[in-house]
Amino acid sequence: MEIVEIANKIKNVGGNLYLVGGAVRDRFLNRNIKDEDYCVTGLSAKDFKTLFPEAFIKGKSFEVFEYDKKDFAMARKEEKEGSGHKGFVIKTGKYISIEEDLIRRDITINSMAQNVLTGEIIDPFNGVDDIKNKVIKATSKKFKEDPLRAYRIARFKAELEDFKIEEGTITLIKEMKEELYSLPKERIFIEFKRAMGCKKPSLFFDTLKKAEILDIHFKPIADLIGAIQPEKYHPEGDSYNHTMMVVDKSAELTEKTEIRYAALVHDLGKGATPKEQYPHHYNHEIIGEQIVIDFSKKLGVPVSWLKCGQVACREHMRGGIFARMKPSKKVDFIERVNKTYLGLHGLQIVVNCDMTRNDGKINIEGQFEDVGKKCIEEVTAQKIINRFGLHPGKELGKKLHEERVKWMTNNFNNV
Repeated sequence: MEIVEIANKIKNVGGNLYLVGGAVRDRFLNRNIKDEDYCVTGLSAKDFKTLFPEAFIKGKSFEVFEYDKKDFAMARKEEKEGSGHKGFVIKTGKYISIEEDLIRRDITINSMAQNVLTGEIIDPFNGVDDIKNKVIKATSKKFKEDPLRAYRIARFKAELEDFKIEEGTITLIKEMKEELYSLPKERIFIEFKRAMGCKKPSLFFDTLKKAEILDIHFKPIADLIGAIQPEKYHPEGDSYNHTMMVVDKSAELTEKTEIRYAALVHDLGKGATPKEQYPHHYNHEIIGEQIVIDFSKKLGVPVSWLKCGQVACREHMRGGIFARMKPSKKVDFIERVNKTYLGLHGLQIVVNCDMTRNDGKINIEGQFEDVGKKCIEEVTAQKIINRFGLHPGKELGKKLHEERVKWMTNNFNNV
C-alpha cells in the first residue's frame, strides 16, 4: 500500500500521519534516506490496529507497528522517573500532538516532521535554520534525561563533520556525566561503530574529550592525552593526537571497521608509560596488548575487532622497520602475520597510517605486504614436497622456512 493511501485512511478516521526524525533531516541535507519512520497523531494504538489489522507490534515499551514494511509509532510523551537510558514512563494517546512528540527528541535537526498528505514541515524548534547554519543543538533541556544522547551527539558530529555543536549542548552533556555509567555497553557500541564508519572518526572522540567524558567508556584513549612522543618522529603532538591522525588516515584507506579499530588501538600501550620515560614508550606494543583486550571486552566489540586490534598492537613496530630486518626475521614476521585475522593487508594499512607524517607521505621502510604475499605464494609447502621429496611434518616446515629466507635474501629489493 502506498504511504499516501495509508495517510488517507488515517485522515478519514480523524488522525494525521507524519514523516519524522532523520528522514526529514536528511531530505534537507540532500542525503540518501535509509529509514523512514512515521508518527501517527489523533489515533490510539487500538484504533490503528483496527484500521490496519495486518499490522503487528514491534516495540516492547511503547507501540511501534510494522505495516507494509514501514514503521508507525503512536505520538508519545516521555517522563523521566528513574535513572539511566531506560528510566522513562511513556505515555501514548490520541490527544498527544505532533509538537509534544517532537519535544522529547534529542536535537533540533531531528525534531522535525512532515505531514505526508500536505507536505507541511512541522518545525517548532527551528531545525531547518540549524541545518542551514550547520549547528547541532539540543532540542530542549529534556536532552540530558537520556545519557545515551551524549554518544549520539558525538556520532552526529562525526557524520556531519562540518557542523558545530552548540556550547549549551556541550554543557548539558557535561551535566550528564554521572549517568553515563548506567549505560549498557551494547548501546554505546552502536554509536561507536557508526562513528568508526565515518570519514573522520576522530570527531567522535574529540567531542567526548571536549565534553570531558572521554574517560568514562574510552579511558585507554583518554590516557593517551599528554603522553608525549619524540617530536622528531611525531610533530603532530601527543599520543592522542597521533592516534586521531592514524584512525582518520585509516578511514581514507579502508571501509573495513575492524581495520579502522586496529588503527585506533595500535598505540594504547603508550597511555600506560610512566611519565619519567617520556618521550619514549619502551615496550608499549607488549604492554598495550592486554589493554586492547580489556578495552575491547569492556566495549563489547566483535571478536574480529579484538583479534585485529591485538595484532596491530603487537606487530606494528616490527612492520615499521621491516626493511631493516634480517631476511630470517622478515620471513618470521610475514609468516606470523599472514596467519592472523588482520593479515598482511590489514596490518600494512595500520602501519602505513602509523608512518604517515604531517606532509602526507608514508615512510617506505614499512612496506611488507607485497613482498610477503609474493614470498608465500612462490615458496609453498607443495613445491618443497615436490622438490625435496619431504613429507608433512617438522622437517618440511623447517625446509619451507629456509627456502623462504633464501627467496627473501635474493628478492627483497627487487619486488
